[in-house]
Amino acid sequence: MKIASNGIRIHVEERGSGDLPLVFLHYWGGSSRTWSHVAEILSKFHRTFATDHRGWGESDAPPSGYGLTDLAADAQGVIDALNLQHYVLVGHSMGGKVAQLMASRQPSGLDGLVLVAPSPPQPMSMSAEAREMMAKAYATREAVEITIDKVLTAKPLSAADRKQVIEDSLRGSPQAKAAWPRATSLEDIANEVTAITAPTLVIAGEEDRVDSVDLLKAELLSRVPHAVLRVLPATGHLSMLESPEELAQIIADFTAVLRMPTNSIAAA
Repeated sequence: MKIASNGIRIHVEERGSGDLPLVFLHYWGGSSRTWSHVAEILSKFHRTFATDHRGWGESDAPPSGYGLTDLAADAQGVIDALNLQHYVLVGHSMGGKVAQLMASRQPSGLDGLVLVAPSPPQPMSMSAEAREMMAKAYATREAVEITIDKVLTAKPLSAADRKQVIEDSLRGSPQAKAAWPRATSLEDIANEVTAITAPTLVIAGEEDRVDSVDLLKAELLSRVPHAVLRVLPATGHLSMLESPEELAQIIADFTAVLRMPTNSIAAA
């Protein structure tokens, strides 16, 4: 379905039913389809909503407006349009940084925050040359193939998932592909994330070459001290495709606690 938000139309995939909805935000290069395996598992217990960021998947691709504030406004607009009174926000990589900004504003109804291999709040540290190489990572099929094998994954993807990643990466609009490496990843929200109060779960891939366990400990968990870290063994950056069952179980365990009565949580 398409939802009007922040002056554009955002594509949203809805599944399942339940009393605590989950809202999924994808990585730079992905789409709502990135979350399909995990959302399918969790939809047995939750309503799930996976969005396409502007410029990706089937969402509109305006000529500008690809900063963190814009992406956060798009996602919050979807949540408001769906009238979600209580929900858990789940963000991966770029979507994880967007989710951090959203959670730092302490929006009404946010019951929990799940950050999967999130881009940390400080500016991404890399040379100008490396940044330009990153900007071209999704320019051709060959470039995407190399990025999958050398950067994004530690486990081989199924043929269907690999095809999907390639299609999503190539389909992104030129402005969306360029914005993250050249501008948005350089935004600094380190001060903002200290205001996050929602229960927070950080899930990292043991072999993630993009946002490593050590990086997340140093830059994110140090600023959100109540956050809990879980590490997925032998998993790279695309844990929702590499280890979907394990990832879904960790999220399910987290949301099960959130759904318990307050006195039960205190006694647990």
